[in-house]
This record gives sequence, structure tokens and C-alpha cells, in this order.
Amino acid sequence: MCGRITQYSQAVEYLFTLDPQLQLVGGIPSEPIGRYNVPPQSKVQLLHQDEDGLRMDAVKWGYAPFWAQGKRPPAINARVETAATSKFFRDIWKTGRAIVPADGWYEWKKDEANPKIKQPYLIKQRTNAPMFFAALGQFQRGGMGEPRDGDGFVIITSSSGAGMLDIHDRRPLVLSPECALHWLDPELDPNEAEDIALEHGLGVEEFDWYPVDKAVGNARNEGAHLIERISHPML
Repeated sequence: MCGRITQYSQAVEYLFTLDPQLQLVGGIPSEPIGRYNVPPQSKVQLLHQDEDGLRMDAVKWGYAPFWAQGKRPPAINARVETAATSKFFRDIWKTGRAIVPADGWYEWKKDEANPKIKQPYLIKQRTNAPMFFAALGQFQRGGMGEPRDGDGFVIITSSSGAGMLDIHDRRPLVLSPECALHWLDPELDPNEAEDIALEHGLGVEEFDWYPVDKAVGNARNEGAHLIERISHPML
């Protein structure tokens, strides 16, 4: 599962990692995004390819197709094994592929003896490079202003794999810069997109994780201190 992320770098840092030649429609913001504790249902900066080029827009983290709205809470994740064929996501699989640029994500490890005790961990790339989470969404096109009812996105998740299961059995599908650019291509065949998602996510060996303060558990808390390693974890 992916239920809390960090997105604090400047847009130019994410773009330069993807491709030094990339430009955003409307220019590249100079200020850091500066979010160290991003929860679902908030608006998150999302990269998607539009008719006139690459855009970065604030889109709500959470999505449900029109026929499911009001019947259940919006989904925040989609399982990579079923996202391409699921009735819930198959339409946006074809038309709404996007990337969440991020610096890391949080998971909580439970105490086996007392599940109420949970130690948060921050997970990052070992190189500290930006990450690119595969996402699916419904969002504005052509630079239109106000979002429509139902706009939102989900982060695709994959199995954590051996070595990360002690924290959580699911994690975001993180793509290399090259695969992320392919994922964003609106001309990419949906079957090829499925191959990228199933076969080309970064492996567990690419990541490192460490315990952080439990203050991150409150979505109202914000600031760079939340990503600092603590020396005396609860677990």
C-alpha cells in the first residue's frame, strides 16, 4: 500500500532527472514543492502529457469512476496485477497514465505482539534520486482551469518483494526515468504500458529505509524534520 508520500523538491529537479531537455507548458516553477507529509485526498503535483506538451498540475489523490462515486470511498491505489483489466481502472489505463514525482514514501511497521504500536519508516532510493510513481487518473486537459467532478488519481502498487515485506507487502510502482517517459507517452499501446508496469518497476535492491518520528502519522504535521532518521525507534 502507499498511503503517504513526500514531494518536496523543485519541479526542475524532477524534470532534469527525467530528461534534461524537458520543459513544462507554462514554464517551470522555481519554488520547491516543500511537502514532507502528503496524505490521500489532498492535491498532489502530477505529471501528464497533454496536447500541447508536458504539464504538472495539482490533482486530488483519490479516484472513483462516475458509476462508483458515492458508493465507496475513492481508491488511492491500484494493484499493478489487475489495473489494466479492472472495471474500476481500465478506462483511465488507456487515457490517464501519469507520473507522481516524489522523493520517498512512508510505511508503518506493526509490533507483532501489539499491533497498536506502529513505527513509521521513510523509504527512498539508495542514491537519493527523485522517484517516479506510476499513476492513473482523470484530470483536466488543455490547460482548463477548474477541475471537474470526479477528477483524481491513484498510485499503482506492486508487491514489495523479498527484503521489504517486514515493513509492508505492497509498495508504489517506481519506474526508471526512461520507463517513466514511455509511460507518459499518449501514443503508447496499452499492452506495452502493461508490460512496463508488470516487468520494469525498480527492484527492492534500489531502495533504503529508516525509522522516522511518529509525528508523521498526523497529516497536519509538516516540515523537513519529519524525514530525519531517529536513533531510538519503537520497534
